[in-house]
Amino acid sequence: MHQDELKQAVAQAAVDYITPHLNKDSIVGVGTGSTANCFIDALATIKHTFDAAVASSEETASRLRERGINVLELNSVQQLRFYIDGADESDHQLNLIKGGGAALTREKIVAAVAEEFICIADESKLVNTLGTFPLPVEVIPMARSYVARKLVGLGGEPIWRQGVVTDNGNYILDVHGLEITNPTELETEINQITGVVTNGIFAMRSADILLLATPEGIKQLD
Repeated sequence: MHQDELKQAVAQAAVDYITPHLNKDSIVGVGTGSTANCFIDALATIKHTFDAAVASSEETASRLRERGINVLELNSVQQLRFYIDGADESDHQLNLIKGGGAALTREKIVAAVAEEFICIADESKLVNTLGTFPLPVEVIPMARSYVARKLVGLGGEPIWRQGVVTDNGNYILDVHGLEITNPTELETEINQITGVVTNGIFAMRSADILLLATPEGIKQLD
């Protein structure tokens, strides 16, 4: 199977997983990226079974609306039944690296509100140790150089993702060269740097379930 076919298969698997638990009052959180886009397309086929969605980016909100799905602001929602999103990397404990699409802060916020976080990915994203994929860090623009120096002090090689501005008006530093053996500790340490909005390690709020697309079918890790 090609990678696009794997993404479509795992997106459908996520829809199949959540469908029995949805009702007219259910609100679904939806992530950002190519795999999440496949999920949105599959979700549209069952849009009559739930109330609305909350989007983790402006791009996702637009795609949801284009497919006739009602989109709510998170501030108007007390709880989400599910949050479904892709990942750039996942380890076997379901700690993730996210932020390749520069939506990490909103993704982390939506995930925090959800009862259940379902990560959908193809098998190439599963690793033994996080860090091969450069770690995205969202920073306040005036703090970019300062934060970069601090990240060098942690052993990383930060590169400014030039030309990219997040939905929150901030910059992204992609940190290369990290071997993330203690994701929760590093997530906390980077977030404590003044000027950091958040970083792309999802360990304090890791995924509850990983649906992994393989040529042999969908595997579930939890």
